[in-house]
Formats: sequence, structure tokens, C-alpha cells
Amino acid sequence: MPPETNHEANVRETVEAFLRLLGEGDADSVADVFAEEIDWFVPGEESLPWTGHRSHRQQVPEYFKVMWPVFVAGESEAQIHKILVDGSDAVVLGRFAHTVKANGRRFDTPVAFHLTVENGQIVRLHLYEDTHLVAKTIGAAD
Repeated sequence: MPPETNHEANVRETVEAFLRLLGEGDADSVADVFAEEIDWFVPGEESLPWTGHRSHRQQVPEYFKVMWPVFVAGESEAQIHKILVDGSDAVVLGRFAHTVKANGRRFDTPVAFHLTVENGQIVRLHLYEDTHLVAKTIGAAD
């Protein structure tokens, strides 16, 4: 496998900044690593208010401000297993686990992010996780 180029190192740095800010839990700061116009997509269970498309940086904090309060603070876990970078694209593989505030139920799901970075900002975020499991656990799906 060839070594990363300077461009790929910059992509990795931006992705790592995003993950760090995400871990700090400040939704407004997370938005700072995104370009003004974005391709944000979380496919899956439509009963979850945070799934679907977003296209502007200003919509990024809303995603987290809607989702995070559903879960018990301090009981969420995120594991990042691997970050793969190829040109402007990065794939982040990991797991998320959360406890639902309303019912105390817990879920654990593998996740994958597909991110694209241009000029030091994220222009694409596609998140793949088991949104049906999430919706079922929180009671939003049958």
C-alpha cells in the first residue's frame, strides 16, 4: 500500500478533527469542519427525525441537537476501528452504543461514515448504521 500523499494526510487530519469535535459533544463546533454546501445523508428508518438529507452547514448542529437528547448522557460509546483515506475520500469504520433515555434500553450498532474533504472542509457525509435497530430500541418503529 503506497504512503499517503500530502493531500490524503490533510483529508485524514480533517476527518480526525471531525471525530474529535464529535467526541467533545459540541454540535456547533462540529459544524465548523463542514463546507457551506454539503451532501449529508443518513439513510434508513424515516421514523427517526435525524435521518435523511441535509445540504447546508447550518443544518449540522440541528442533527446532533435532535439526536443527542434521546440518549442518556455519559452512557454513549463510540469506537473507531479504522480510517481509510483514498484521495479526497475517507471511510471511518466503527461502532456506536447508546442507552435510550425514555426506556433505558441499550443498542450497539456497527457504523461506517463516507466522508469527502475538499479544501480542508467536509463536503460529503454519508452515515451507514442500523437505523431500524435504533428506531426499534427507542420505540419509534414497530
